[in-house]
Amino acid sequence: MSPSNPRRTAVAALGLVSALVLAACGNPSDGGTTEAAATEGAHAKINLSPQQDRVTTGKVDSIAAEVPEKIRERGTLELVSSSGSAAPLTFYATDNKTVIGVESDIAYLVADVLGLEPHVNTVSWENVFVGLDSAKYDVGFSNITVTEERKEKYDFATYREDNLGFEAKKDSGLRITGPESVAGRTVAVGSGTNQEKLLIEWSEENEKAGREPVDIKYYQNDSDVYLALRSGRIDLYLGPNPTAAYHAATTGETEVVGTYSGAGATLQGLIAATTKKGSGLVEPLADALDHIIDNGTYAKVLERWGLADEAVTNSEINPPGLPRTTT
Repeated sequence: MSPSNPRRTAVAALGLVSALVLAACGNPSDGGTTEAAATEGAHAKINLSPQQDRVTTGKVDSIAAEVPEKIRERGTLELVSSSGSAAPLTFYATDNKTVIGVESDIAYLVADVLGLEPHVNTVSWENVFVGLDSAKYDVGFSNITVTEERKEKYDFATYREDNLGFEAKKDSGLRITGPESVAGRTVAVGSGTNQEKLLIEWSEENEKAGREPVDIKYYQNDSDVYLALRSGRIDLYLGPNPTAAYHAATTGETEVVGTYSGAGATLQGLIAATTKKGSGLVEPLADALDHIIDNGTYAKVLERWGLADEAVTNSEINPPGLPRTTT
């Protein structure tokens, strides 16, 4: 079992420069590779083909034995992720059917440790949680942030830091440093996400301070968002920082103009494997994550996708999450 780690203290993660800088090398849609660079300057080739040659690890019998009997007998780990995600989180390879990305790579490693065959299901964001609620899926690996509200229904085993990115049209001149920076701005955000929750809170804070609220917009998919950004219909898009940085680098059309912790100003946000509360899976998930962190395969996956800066040193079960909205 991996208990909540008291070492994690409240951290403000607001910055003017993305913690992850991605440098494009080739077009990700042409069947080739793209290249990611961490802030230290080390580059990692990203394979976008169906032949992923994923990082693998071995089964650990003592951890596998912790898995509920029903799942052990079935022999598969039913994984779920959002079809609305984008590179480098969860997306499709150049064959448009093979699910790839950092989320699936970590999920596959966990399945290896548990001795289970991974079965990836991609659904809409809302149906990730519907499927977990009904036990149709065992665990979500879908860039899901730990929140206090979600902890009422789900158990979490953390595996990555959660940072958000404000993306703007290239050379916009915008710099996002706090709520006042988005006052009166038109900002797109995904419905039902913690990004939306944060943006609503910032908008309300602006109104209380006598500033203009945020004009929040919602779009069905990323292509619509970026069309709106290019045409000037929106000023900003608030989403996961890895996705924003990846898109900015591979297209050259946008830039990350501010980052923020997914849990707000006083707490570092965390991304977690998410399972129905009381399912009996959270402890083996956390132990499996700790194992891949310790044996180095976790680091290889993050390096592969250019996300080394979002690494955690251990998996925490149900740590403090994004606070509930106060009214």
